[in-house]
Amino acid sequence: MFTVLSRQPCQQAGFKVLSKTSTIITLAFLLLSIVVVIAVTLVQINHKEVLSPGLKYGIVLDAGSSRTTVYVYEWPAEKENDTGVVSQTFKCSVKGPGISSYGNNPQEIVKPIDDCMNKVKEKIPSHLHKNTPTYLGATAGMRLLRLQNETAANEVLGSIQNYFRSQPFEFRGAQIITGQEEGVYGWITANYLMGNFLEKTLWRRWVHPHGAETTGALDLGGASTQLSFVPEECMQNSNSTLQVQLYGYEYSVYTHSFQCYGRDEAEKRLLASLVQNSRDKTKVDNPCYPQNYETVLTMKSLYGSLCTESLRPTNYKPGQLINFRGTGDPALCQEKVSLLFNFAACNDKGEDCSFNGVYQPKLKGKFVAFSGFYYTANALNLTGCFPLADFNSSMWFFCSQNWNQLPFMLPKFDEAYARSYCFSANYLYYLLVHGYKFNTQTWPQIHFQKEVGNSSIAWSLGYMLNLTNMIPAESHLIQLPVNPFLFAGLLFFFTAVALLCLIFVVYLCVVSRMRKNINHMDHVLATE
Repeated sequence: MFTVLSRQPCQQAGFKVLSKTSTIITLAFLLLSIVVVIAVTLVQINHKEVLSPGLKYGIVLDAGSSRTTVYVYEWPAEKENDTGVVSQTFKCSVKGPGISSYGNNPQEIVKPIDDCMNKVKEKIPSHLHKNTPTYLGATAGMRLLRLQNETAANEVLGSIQNYFRSQPFEFRGAQIITGQEEGVYGWITANYLMGNFLEKTLWRRWVHPHGAETTGALDLGGASTQLSFVPEECMQNSNSTLQVQLYGYEYSVYTHSFQCYGRDEAEKRLLASLVQNSRDKTKVDNPCYPQNYETVLTMKSLYGSLCTESLRPTNYKPGQLINFRGTGDPALCQEKVSLLFNFAACNDKGEDCSFNGVYQPKLKGKFVAFSGFYYTANALNLTGCFPLADFNSSMWFFCSQNWNQLPFMLPKFDEAYARSYCFSANYLYYLLVHGYKFNTQTWPQIHFQKEVGNSSIAWSLGYMLNLTNMIPAESHLIQLPVNPFLFAGLLFFFTAVALLCLIFVVYLCVVSRMRKNINHMDHVLATE
């Protein structure tokens, strides 16, 4: 009896020490587990990185009347207000004439396009090829071919579509765009590049510029010319108005395209009229060609177009040759060019009429003149903004020059263009001053410009911007500091440890409580 009574205090003391140590260790593990769970969770939530989903690419083939140009554009995949912030990254000029020239041999168009597309493949990451939308938009040259020979036009487009079916890109079709579309896309391009739709803040956010005014667009192609701007007053002719939605804003744009009033077709009409009024139909003087310049053209090159079809002579022979001799007469050149426009059709229509009886509201604001407008002014050593008087004096001086002097005057000499710059300058003058009604006060508001930054001012960029409205945006990517599977594993492990520690602490408390009750009962019995 005495031996048993003497061992109980020792056992109780040992258990208390063991129980206390276990409790401290368990509580330490519990606290550590809770700290780890909280720390990992906070790091995962507060240190996550929001990543851009990357770039998207788009390809537009600008199939003009005289040439085809391939443009590659890129934009952030998340977009801004449903429209991509697009930039030009690559440009390739397809060798040879415009696609409308392949009406008789459409299969031959593939090779020059393929040369450019092989270069494009190197500019776009290969894993994005299949998701890169590709479009071909044909303009006035193909509009004329379709009117003249719809079967030939369809065969040209069909040949292009067959080619792109074998390419890795997502080809979305070859189509002939309308003159109005060409005009409004050029307007979109000009205003986008000039920052009239978006600007970047100090916080690197894109916002709509406060109080920004839009810029009018003047585009001179080979077969048509376009005028587009947002006028002051409401439209009287809804057929001339297009509604444009970009970056959450809507614009009402007046735009008109003059078929057969592109630079090349207008010159054909001039040459055809000179032949018509010449006594000798095979030897014709041209006051718009430089002095001492001579060239030989076929009848087909003049009369093969729909624009000059009405001027064909009764004895028309496509292969017959016509000799043209330049006389370099600025005054007579002006007179002949003025006859290309029907200004009399606007006599009874008031001020809101350009020529040929076409409605045009009063000009408003600044304008950018690109394509043929820019190249003509550049040939006269004029770019940017300048007075009308400077243009007239430069034009007169240029048109008075001898053919042999032109190689030393032009920034780049090419016979086909050099011989026609005098005509182009006079044509530009009559179109802008007598047609669109620019005067000495408003002319300096025209900015003759080829590109902004690294992006060409062309309808193709506006076309791409408009198409990005229909290309779905992609969500931002979220990069977490801890791999989601590892995070879940850590969370599960340390939560389980914390729960086990908590259960063990509760167990120790219960056991300790029971021990105390037993000891108390033993003490009571021993006393009795």
